[in-house]
Amino acid sequence: MLPVLLVPGLLCSPEIWSAQQSALWPYGSVQIASTLGHSTVTEIAASILDSAPERFNLAGISLGGYICFEIMRQAPHRVGRLALLDTSARPDRPEQSAGRREMLAAAAGDYLTTAVNGLTVIMRPDRHEDPELKAINERMARTVGLAGFRTQSEAAISRPDSRPILARITTPTLVLVGDSDELTPKQLSEEIVDGLPDARLTIIPKSGHASAIEQPEFVSAELVKWFTGNAN
Repeated sequence: MLPVLLVPGLLCSPEIWSAQQSALWPYGSVQIASTLGHSTVTEIAASILDSAPERFNLAGISLGGYICFEIMRQAPHRVGRLALLDTSARPDRPEQSAGRREMLAAAAGDYLTTAVNGLTVIMRPDRHEDPELKAINERMARTVGLAGFRTQSEAAISRPDSRPILARITTPTLVLVGDSDELTPKQLSEEIVDGLPDARLTIIPKSGHASAIEQPEFVSAELVKWFTGNAN
């Protein structure tokens, strides 16, 4: 198996990929990329590529998916297999950008509460009060910090439309989405799959937008099969 590079989402630290890193590690090297320190997906992708192996398998969740699209713009020849979780190829809509800026303004007054609430509400409603998931969200929010949240949000707001490049991405791609993902619903994943020359869609049961921590065993098993070449 090629080395694996995992890209976190908005307000997510490497912990978002903890279960998947453990599951993939027996098969080869697994790196978790940093999305901090830059405010555009172009800069973040370039920084990730600077420290990545020459050839690697790639996965991104949410904002991490937007960054994966940019990596495919900059260095498609370096990616063996691709996995996109709970993400979209579309640019930010004006109302989405406005919502992000409102959340940033609220975070300036009470960062931790705003961040944890923002992470929690993207999950399935029946998981909102799950103490283990709330603890993960708080740890991730503390790790990212307000400055990191600002730059990640700016990257999400300014990201380009990736739909025009889908037909050029010939890398085999697995697209996964939670069956209850309201932030990037199934239709957006179907749009990605329809636009890619070599892609398959998997629906993650009983999951919202944060599938890597809501259904860690399912997601881990799918990524192991995909990156080891054992997917049916």
